[in-house]
Formats: sequence, structure tokens, C-alpha cells
Amino acid sequence: MMGKIRIKKLDIFVLKSFLLLFAGTFFICLFIFMMQFLWKYVDELVGKGLELNVLAQFFILSALTLIPLSLPLAILLAALMTFGNFGERYELLSMKAAGIPLLRIMRPMVFLSVILAFTSFYFQNVIGPKAQKQLWTLIVSLKQKSPEVDIPEKVFYSDIEGYNIYVNKKERETGILKDVLIYNFSDGFENARIIWAEEGKLELTADKKHLYLHLYSGEMFENLKSQSIDSKNIPYRRESFAEKHTIIDFDAEFNMVDGSFLNRRADIKNMHEITATIDSLTVFTDSVGRSMYKEMMETTYRNNDISKSDSVKLQELNMIYINTDSLFRSLSSDDKLKVITSTKRRMSSLSSDWSMKSFTTSDNDKSILSHKSDWHKKITLSFACIFFFFIGAPLGAIIRKGGLGMPVVISVLMFIIYYIIDSGATRVAKSGEMNIVLGTWMSSIILAPIGAFLTYKSNKDSVVFNIDVYKAFFRKVFGVRISRHIFKKEVIIYSPDYEKVIEKLELISRECKEYSKTHKLQGPPDYVKVFTNHRHDDNIKQISEQMEGLIEELSNSKDAHVLNLLNNYPFMYIKAHKSASDRLWLNVLLGLIFPAGILIWANIWRYRITLDNDLKVIVRNNEKIKERIKTNILQQQ
Repeated sequence: MMGKIRIKKLDIFVLKSFLLLFAGTFFICLFIFMMQFLWKYVDELVGKGLELNVLAQFFILSALTLIPLSLPLAILLAALMTFGNFGERYELLSMKAAGIPLLRIMRPMVFLSVILAFTSFYFQNVIGPKAQKQLWTLIVSLKQKSPEVDIPEKVFYSDIEGYNIYVNKKERETGILKDVLIYNFSDGFENARIIWAEEGKLELTADKKHLYLHLYSGEMFENLKSQSIDSKNIPYRRESFAEKHTIIDFDAEFNMVDGSFLNRRADIKNMHEITATIDSLTVFTDSVGRSMYKEMMETTYRNNDISKSDSVKLQELNMIYINTDSLFRSLSSDDKLKVITSTKRRMSSLSSDWSMKSFTTSDNDKSILSHKSDWHKKITLSFACIFFFFIGAPLGAIIRKGGLGMPVVISVLMFIIYYIIDSGATRVAKSGEMNIVLGTWMSSIILAPIGAFLTYKSNKDSVVFNIDVYKAFFRKVFGVRISRHIFKKEVIIYSPDYEKVIEKLELISRECKEYSKTHKLQGPPDYVKVFTNHRHDDNIKQISEQMEGLIEELSNSKDAHVLNLLNNYPFMYIKAHKSASDRLWLNVLLGLIFPAGILIWANIWRYRITLDNDLKVIVRNNEKIKERIKTNILQQQ
């Protein structure tokens, strides 16, 4: 009973830690996506005098459509921060020390991620399509909404249809316009009117359907239509006025347009509606194709003046080839010209006709692909909530950094990778160059295994982000080894027994020479033996151990020259020259794969040459140390 209570308290603690962070990260992510969306349509919102309820409707609808996109990023960031905090505060270490594995700690959050995935799917399939349709209808309505009349100084204002207005100076308090120049093209350019006035004022009528223009002390110039086509001079009328009042059509009210024109869009439909649309589009495309084929065959028979029955008879007689060149050469010059002209005209007509029909079918094909992509997108975006958790939680447990620093950087990078893969593959799939299912699921196919790998490594406490491990790996791949750095010790307890050291040096030199003589390391290795051998080289292992023991003993020497010579000894690879792996089946498999097997064989040959050089370096260095011991150290003793 006590065990069950402890586990429940652990689940509550983990969920509480995650939910507090998730609530904050979700609203932050939603706000960022909304700001990005708002930036695209800021020109449609600014300067149009929109009421607060219209702006509120725009923000609410955009938030509803962006919730499914915000959830995966929020889960990734919250999971990273939660487990990063656990690791930074040593809470994760305490849980593991109590015998609780990482997957057990993650279990309540996994269930929550699944619930959030279903929530995302519900928003995409039920709420999202309705909100998307209302949002696009609202955006189109905003595009058609006339802007507020706010005429700037010394700039031609053209937002009033049919008018260009220039104001030299504007009094903000009274609204009086000074030195006004108006180009009126409402009746067409041939009836253009130009008005200049010293002062003027614009007012919006009570019904917000018209502008009332007051002009004072000015002149008007108006073009008059010429009665004669051949007239070279177009008369105009000039009028001076002390006061002039004009009404201009200007609808300042916001009117919602009919959104039925959006019915072809795939993102305003749920999965059932998308499936029905795909079926209807497929049937329509097939019927168009059959109709085009039937029309093509009938046109062919009609143009060749051959009936269908005659065509069948010609096929039965194997008369399927007609030499048109000989027929054309037999015609007269006039008949050839007529044939060429008729053929050119006919081909031009057919080209235009088939281009139009091809556009119809290709447009339907694009619509079908778009609908299929959106159908799968509702699933993949929901699935992203789960695999983003399995990326964020293990990463947090590995890096053990909480807060908004490193987790935010990693989360943004992972989401950018996901977005690039998803948008790029989906675009290619919609163009028809890739299978639509593969293109839509590409991001999940790539990132889901990464989440599984990180979860496995984190559960096994593997050093995924230990830079030294990767350095050692690449050093091994490229054959780059670190150098020895042996320095004189401040305190020496046991001095080396130099007479025994000389015996050991001679023994190691003999073994190195014997190994080089019997193995012929400079020559190419046997390809079959390389990939059927999986054991270590015990002789080299023994030489390496003897050499390391000797170096450890001589590091207690007080002779600086001996210590310098010790730094010349290489770090030896004891199995890289024998095989690629300790597993026999893996070696055989690598040997059968081309060209991987050839590359591995060449790399092993390179390690054999390196080993041969190392053995020669050891022998030379042994002789130098022996000489130093005999001539200096033993004589001094």
C-alpha cells in the first residue's frame, strides 16, 4: 500500500512540474505564431478604422487555427525544461537511485502527451475547419474594406477609387486642407476633371456610404468629348468658384463577404468532407478523361474520313501504315499550300483546345493531392505531439539544463528542422514528384526514430552529448592519435630498476621485430580473413601492455632525457588492424556490402601500415633509452 501511494505522489509531482511549464510555453508559442500570422496581414488591419469586435474576431479565429501548430513546440519545450530542471536539481538522479527507471518517470507525461495529441486532432478535424473558413472569409472581407480617409501632406492619396488627391498642408485640429489638388477620373480618363482649391474639407456622411467634399476659392478644368474623330484639338471647360460641394461614393462600413467561394479549399474541411471531395474529384477527373479520349477518337475518324468499321477492316488487313510523304509529294503546289495552311490552322486549334483540357485535369489533380495532403496532415501534426515529447524529455535528462536558455535554443532548432522537412516534402508531394503519403509523413519518419534513439540512450544513461566520446570516435576513424605528455615528478617514491628495464626493453624489441617479420604488415591483408576474423590480436595486446608498464616505471626517472624519450612512444590500437567489429555476423555482413566492404578493408590495411611503423618506432626508441641508461645513468650509480 505504501508503495502505491509513493508512486502516485511521484506521478502527481511529475505532472505538476510539467503542466506548470507547459501552460507557460503553450501561450508563448501561440503568441509567437499569432504575431507571425498578424505580420502577414498587418496591412489589412491598419488604417481602416475597424471596430474592436472585428479585431477580436480576427485574433480569436487565428488563435484557434494555430493551436495545433503550437502544441508540439510547447510540449517539446516544456518536456525539455521539466527534465532539465530535474537533472539540474539532482531530482532525476534521486529518482534513479531509488530504483525508478526513466521510462517509469516519463509514464504520466506520456499519457498526457497522448491526450494532447487527441486534443490537437479534435481541433484540426472539428474546430479548425470551421474557424479556418471564418478566418479566410474575414481576411477577404478586410481586403475589400475601404481604408479610413486620412490624407497625408505633400503626397498623392489614391485610396479613394477614381480620385487622386494632393494636399500641401493640413491643419490637424480643424481638419482644414490647404492648397488642394484633385484629379477626378471617376468618369474615365477621357472625361478627367482637375480641381484646385485654396482650402477644402472632407467629411464622412452619417450613413458612412459617402464623402462630403467642401472646396473654397478654386478652379476646375474638365475635358470635353470631341464630336469629330478627326479633330486634332480636344476642348475643355474651365470654371472658377468661390465655394463648391461634391459628394463622393465611399463605403466606410465593414461588410462580411459570402464565404461560399472558399469551398474548394482543403483546409476548411474535416476528414470526412475531404474524403468525399477526393471521391467526387476523382470521379469527375475520370469522366473528363474518358470524354476527352472519346472526343479524340471521334475527331481522328472524322478528320481522316474513315469510319470506325473501315478502321477495323484496315487493321484486319494489317494496313496500319500510310506513307503521307508520298501522298503530299503527289499534290500540286496550290494543293500543298492549302494542306499546309489547313494543317497549321487545325494544329493551332487542337493545341489551344488540349491546353485548356489539360489545365482542367491538372487543376483537378492538384486539388486531389492537396486534399490528400491535408487529410494526412491532421494525423501527422497530432502525432508530432507524441514524438516531440520523446525528443524533449530524453534531451532534458541528458543535458540537465533547465530554465529558458539551452532548452529554448534546442527546441527552436528541432522545430525548425521539423518545419523545413515537413514543408519541403509536402510541397514536393503536392507537385506530384513524390508520393503524397510519403511526403506528408516525411517529417515523422525522420524525427520519430530520433525520439526513440534519444529515449533509449537516456534510459540507458548513455553519454550522447559527451564531446570526448565523439572526438575519440573521429580520431579512430581518421587515424589521429593523441600524444603522450610525461613530465618529471616532484616526489618519487620508487626509482626504476634500470638493469631490469634494459631486459624489458630488449624483450619488447625482440617481440616487435618478430611480429613485423611474421605478419608482413606493409602488404595488403587477406580480404576473407579480415571479415571472418573477430578476435583481438593477443600478441599486440601483450606488447602494448608491456610497453605501458615500462613507461609507467620509467616515468619515475629523474633523467629528463629519458622522460622526453618516453613521449615518443605511440598509443597502439590492438584490434583496428584485424577486423571492423567484435561480432562475426556483422563482419561478414560488412564484407558482403559493396562498396562499404572495400572501404573498410582499405582502412584496415592503413591501420596495418600504421602498426608496422609503430613497432619500428618502439624498437628505435628502446635502443635510444637503453643507450641513455648505459652511458649516463648506470655509470653515475
